[in-house]
Amino acid sequence: MARTLEPLAKKIFKGVLVAEFLGVAGAYVLFNKMDTSQDFRQTMSKKFPFILEVYYKSIEYSGMYGVRQQDQEKWLNNKSKE
Repeated sequence: MARTLEPLAKKIFKGVLVAEFLGVAGAYVLFNKMDTSQDFRQTMSKKFPFILEVYYKSIEYSGMYGVRQQDQEKWLNNKSKE
């Protein structure tokens, strides 16, 4: 019985590895896009504010402060111009 489950277990393990790799790659791409584009961060603040909060917390944890304040100032200035 155990021998017949080995191929299935290998397939499941490979599937889990691929899913984890895709998840990490997707998180990296999302973080990189948020890190390089203030406009994208504004879009994220409207659609997925909890993800933007994770971004801000992670960069503050790494020692980079002021990004949140810069974003809020720019967005407020843009609103006042409209």
